[in-house]
Amino acid sequence: MRIERKSWNDPVFVATVAPLALVMVAFFLVPLLMTAVLTFQTTQYYRLVWTWDLKIWTEVFSKPHYWTIMLRTVTMALICVVLTVLFAFPAAYALATRLKTFKTQIQILIIFAFLTDAVLKTFGWILILDKNGVANWLLMHLGFPPEMLNLLFTPTGTMIGMVYNLVAYPMFTIYLSLVRIDRDLMLAAYDAGASRIRTFFEVTLPLSRPGLYSGAVLVFVLSLGAFLEPKVLGGGTSPLASELIRQSFETRVNWPLGAALTMVLITIGALMLAACAAFALRRPSTGRKPA
Repeated sequence: MRIERKSWNDPVFVATVAPLALVMVAFFLVPLLMTAVLTFQTTQYYRLVWTWDLKIWTEVFSKPHYWTIMLRTVTMALICVVLTVLFAFPAAYALATRLKTFKTQIQILIIFAFLTDAVLKTFGWILILDKNGVANWLLMHLGFPPEMLNLLFTPTGTMIGMVYNLVAYPMFTIYLSLVRIDRDLMLAAYDAGASRIRTFFEVTLPLSRPGLYSGAVLVFVLSLGAFLEPKVLGGGTSPLASELIRQSFETRVNWPLGAALTMVLITIGALMLAACAAFALRRPSTGRKPA
């Protein structure tokens, strides 16, 4: 079948693509360009001075403190991706297979998780992770040592809040991939003598990778900009890049520094996503020589 290639000479194609292109330029490329331009300016007496020099970039690359926070942010984001996928995949798999009877009710609950304010959910965890909260009461009765009872205002508390707020994203995308798998493929694997475990790893898991990758990308991008969880549940003891950028803009009134840190974070995120995309799109070798 021959696929007709659209061109800019087609009025219908232009009318369809042009609005999207204008939105992308107006709300993404222009602000990104303005942020990049702001990095070459300086501040003096809390006022922006248009100097066009590399002073801010010299400061960013000369202070290890900034890169320590960036490394911590990326590490926390990667850990959050792994944990959310580990929690989301079994839930999505159960929803797509064992809980089909209640799929409508469960889908409503997942959508409700998206609509619930993250501020309310995050502050709710304070009651659980507090020194006299439910989590510490449970750990104490299970015989854990006292030093493990301090979950609030720690990186562990931050990670709990991040995973809880973001787990709905991979759960939804993985579920959409699982329900689109043709059941005849799994039945064919069973007929060929494959066990349930082998069928899962050789049929179900590979076919659900698009949803898994999509959910992982969503969680990673949102984790890089996590602001509420480190502030509320982490207590600011281990700040992430979002808090550093906020302080640069608001507290220090150093807009060029905040813009430079923003560009660094965007670049790191883009490079990580490009590496993940290259890995996801990599086709395994068949071992055959080309004809």
